[in-house]
Amino acid sequence: MKQIKLKGKDIFDGHRFLGGNKVLLLDESGVVTGITDESAAGEAIREVDGILLPGFVNTHCHLELSHMKGVIPEKTGLPAFLTQVMQRRASGAADPQAAMATAAQAMWNAGVNAVGDISNGDSSLPPKKNSTLYFHTFVECMGVADAGAESRYQYSLGVLEAFRQINGRLHQCSLVPHAPYSVSKTLFEKLAATPDNTPVSIHNQETAAENQLFGSKTGDFMQFYATFNMDISGFEPTGGNSIEAYLPYFAGQKLLLVHNTFTSEADIRFAQSQPLETWWCLCPNANLYIEDRLPDIALLRKMNCNIAIGTDSLASNHQLSVWEEIKTIRAHFPGIPLEELLQWATSNGAAALGISGRYGSFTPGSQPGVLLLNEEVMRLF
Repeated sequence: MKQIKLKGKDIFDGHRFLGGNKVLLLDESGVVTGITDESAAGEAIREVDGILLPGFVNTHCHLELSHMKGVIPEKTGLPAFLTQVMQRRASGAADPQAAMATAAQAMWNAGVNAVGDISNGDSSLPPKKNSTLYFHTFVECMGVADAGAESRYQYSLGVLEAFRQINGRLHQCSLVPHAPYSVSKTLFEKLAATPDNTPVSIHNQETAAENQLFGSKTGDFMQFYATFNMDISGFEPTGGNSIEAYLPYFAGQKLLLVHNTFTSEADIRFAQSQPLETWWCLCPNANLYIEDRLPDIALLRKMNCNIAIGTDSLASNHQLSVWEEIKTIRAHFPGIPLEELLQWATSNGAAALGISGRYGSFTPGSQPGVLLLNEEVMRLF
């Protein structure tokens, strides 16, 4: 089998920069066979102008909302944004299946190789069949009334089964809560007790209204519930922030906390005190689109949090590009080294999704994809 030898200005292997004197070795199918010194690589080395790095891992996406691109205005705040998603979800101008296929191809073109994708139903199943992208589907379950917990749970279990086999091959998926404000205690208990269910994803503290709800049962979510006649009579405020109310359900599990726009140092310390593995997913462009605010990324770094990167949906973003998310972070936090940001976008994302054996790094035997970074990203494999 022919060996492919690539040399760039530098190689980022998923963890660190290796220097410009290294050569990446691949077989014809893109499987990494090693990294060696240029002096030992022999002939037929292909030199490229830029940094070689593994394909990106998008740890949080909503492919099924792709037809809503441009439908909802920016900076409405999350409760108003969610209201419009629910009211206008069926009225997007684009055909949903065509929009999802186009969005998936655009992710691939932007250097994404693996995706953690939220699904409320099975509408995203067709575009995931035979896709060049790897998908871990997070089947999202929600329901604020305890009385409806069993029926909601059973419905989502049915969706989970639909995703488990795609074209006869095992499709990785897990059953997850939507957010603290949309899941009852009974439903949280059922989801946390689901066997062989990892990792778990949850939208965390995306808006100040979430913490206000748990603190005093006031704020913008009260109008949201009233708009859709949701029964929240059984909800009791805890007097604290939302994260304290639900994290203990998931003891011993891996949890991917998404957005974290209003997460405080006390919240992080609480999470770190719990017997679970936490990953903190950043979706900065969506945070700016919806709340016009970014998470305290400096605080997350200071607290040594495990950080990964997502894009959220085209309802809340202008593109599904991990590189565009990195560019936004660099613009607002210029002191963060590029090496660290690329780690969040590659090996950290793979570790969060449990796919480090194939994606996120140039480990021999892996097949993560190969990108060339030179101001913008170009796919080589």
